[in-house]
Amino acid sequence: MKFVHIADMHFDSPFINLSNKEILGDTRRLDQRKILKKVITYIQEHQIPILLISGDLYEHKYIKQSTIQYINNEFKEIPNTQIFISPGNHDPYLQNSYYAQYEWNKNVHIFNSKFEKISLQDADIYGYGFNDFYCTNCGIEELKIENPEKLNIAILHGSINSSNTEDRQYNPIPRKTLENKGFDYVAMGHIHKPSYKDEPNQRIVYPGSCISLGFDELGEHGMIVGDVTKQEIKLELISLDEKAFIEKEVDVTNILSKEELIEKINQQEYSNTEFIKIILTGTRHFEIDTYKIYQFIESEQIIKIKDKTKPYYDLQKIKNDSTLKGMFAGKMLERMQNKELSETEKEVLEKAIEIAFDALQ
Repeated sequence: MKFVHIADMHFDSPFINLSNKEILGDTRRLDQRKILKKVITYIQEHQIPILLISGDLYEHKYIKQSTIQYINNEFKEIPNTQIFISPGNHDPYLQNSYYAQYEWNKNVHIFNSKFEKISLQDADIYGYGFNDFYCTNCGIEELKIENPEKLNIAILHGSINSSNTEDRQYNPIPRKTLENKGFDYVAMGHIHKPSYKDEPNQRIVYPGSCISLGFDELGEHGMIVGDVTKQEIKLELISLDEKAFIEKEVDVTNILSKEELIEKINQQEYSNTEFIKIILTGTRHFEIDTYKIYQFIESEQIIKIKDKTKPYYDLQKIKNDSTLKGMFAGKMLERMQNKELSETEKEVLEKAIEIAFDALQ
């Protein structure tokens, strides 16, 4: 059975933490629409019978009815495709949600907070959806597959083997529990990084987010196209996002002024398909104000500048001062010259020097 599996589109996300360029949020929201259209076009051209959407299709807090209408109109373009949606923590099935209040096209099925089985000719589809912004137990332990001889597919939103307190608020599921259920494919959502070929014949799959939401989501983003039987599974990640978030480091160690730094950043070439964060590294010889530097950046592709530099101190020179600062520099120099220091210990000493010198100004 062939299918397309997507998740975490986050329609109408405000993108407020992405950049101080106001137009960028609008640009990415338009990109979301283009990406959904790509999914629908692929399904049309390849006559895919099943579309699985594993949660966070939209942002409940920000979603507009016009966007819901756009999504539903796209779904109408594939009337012969069965669409299954498992609401997640950003688009839960609330009484005032569009999942509950809107009249979706007849080929759309939206799961709620009790496991439900939909029987198709070729497969049984089991689904569960959030009915709140948090979920600590979906009841997967009690679920039993009714027809093991058929293809059995589960669609869920949540965290597999969650290891921290935050993840355990979003439907934590032990991998072993899920594996023991015997599903032929588990369409997961919530994790924005793809996971589909981490092991041979992998059947518990995260497609990742269709579109990158920021610099914490580097790499490829798209949809999973699958063909599953009882014997084998074939999966392919097809890229959808035409733009990529890229981090580029600029070492300021040999740069002596703000003007020189701005020139160095502006002289580099940048692709118009990239959103770029410049990360300043090394030891600085001048004060760095990233906001002021950003004002003189010529490339529209640079949307963030992050300062990770460390101040330069000539401890050898400072230790000769007959002051408290000089005495401190001497002691620190002795410790820094210890060859047995680990990298972590060096970083702690460098931070201590910076804090102390700031205090002794």
